[in-house]
Amino acid sequence: MKKSRILLIISMCAFAPVFSQNEPIGIFQSAEDVGNPALKGSATYDEQKQEYSIQGSGYNIWFNRDEFHYLHNQLKGDFILTANFEFVGAGTDPHRKIGWMVRESLEEQASHVTATVHGDGLTVLQWRVLNGAFMRDPEDQILSLKNNSSIIQLERKGDSYIMRTANEGEPLQTVGKRTAEYGEEVFAGLFISSHNPEVYEEANVWNVRIDQPVEDGYNPYDSGFLGCRLETINVSNGKRKVIYTSDGRFEAPNWMPDGKQLLFNMDGSLYTISTNGGEISKLNTGFADRNNNDHGISFDGKTIAISHHRDGLDGGGSTIYVLPLEGGEPKQVTEFTPSYWHGWNPNNKEVVYVAKRSDDEPYNIYKASIKDGKEVAVTNFNYGHVDGPEYSPDGKYIYYNG
Repeated sequence: MKKSRILLIISMCAFAPVFSQNEPIGIFQSAEDVGNPALKGSATYDEQKQEYSIQGSGYNIWFNRDEFHYLHNQLKGDFILTANFEFVGAGTDPHRKIGWMVRESLEEQASHVTATVHGDGLTVLQWRVLNGAFMRDPEDQILSLKNNSSIIQLERKGDSYIMRTANEGEPLQTVGKRTAEYGEEVFAGLFISSHNPEVYEEANVWNVRIDQPVEDGYNPYDSGFLGCRLETINVSNGKRKVIYTSDGRFEAPNWMPDGKQLLFNMDGSLYTISTNGGEISKLNTGFADRNNNDHGISFDGKTIAISHHRDGLDGGGSTIYVLPLEGGEPKQVTEFTPSYWHGWNPNNKEVVYVAKRSDDEPYNIYKASIKDGKEVAVTNFNYGHVDGPEYSPDGKYIYYNG
């Protein structure tokens, strides 16, 4: 927020130096002091917690110039910025600020759009219309009806900038939208300003995500896959952790029985990875290297069921196999194709799956013994489609989508 006194800014302020931490911090390319605050800011990244700590000073982000500490990337096109924010301590000024900022340049007088939470809980979308222009109250801001939001999102969609907020356990709600023509490339990132040039303020930021949506009508099979991200989330506090990322495609993660590893499918093979991240390890599935995302671990944690595309009968197709949890040679369960595994019987002796047994028959539900492969039809529909069968915990019922 602005103060009542008027500040005189001479023209050379537009070219005040920017102080930078040269090495990247987390996912951000640079950390900058914008506007040459008297007390220089800093930022650190805790890789284990995947959490940022930002310290900064600065007289304000208001009038026709700004002072703050800034972690940023240069981005093109549309993007969505999302994170959780929390000040450290009671603070000095009720209008200290943290949040997301999209900025036309790193000059202290640059135009910008800022999604911010103030120290007193004021939650607001603010902006400077033109380079060197004075920000106006209330003309250059949109206030949220709900204060003290901990989750802040700022989306760029064309020339529109949309602010959304929430607290843990709530859906995001739109605060407002601002149109600004900044050109293709902008600066975007996290910021902190103390609203007092003589003190530092500090904030912690987590669940930081920079996502860039694809165009309408995008088809990954035609245009190529843009990458995947495997995450876990603590359901008690909402903290997310990125476990693994890839420029390619992977899918169908499952928990390993020890709760310390995850299992997933990539390029037809199965891989495990620690829930703390790190290197992936390929599971030995023998000849079965054309697996789809239908796989799962038996209730006793000893056996994995997979759906592997085999050659041969009727031109090949998906076939169910089982193998030891630690890996090994797969044992064939289903004779006919296509068969897509979906669930284990709690007795660890049977699997349930969907299959198609003739050209004029839709997919139905089947079960089979993993010992001898004896197949039993559970449903016999001659229309529609069924999917997703799973056993109840007592093994007496199977649910499915029809």
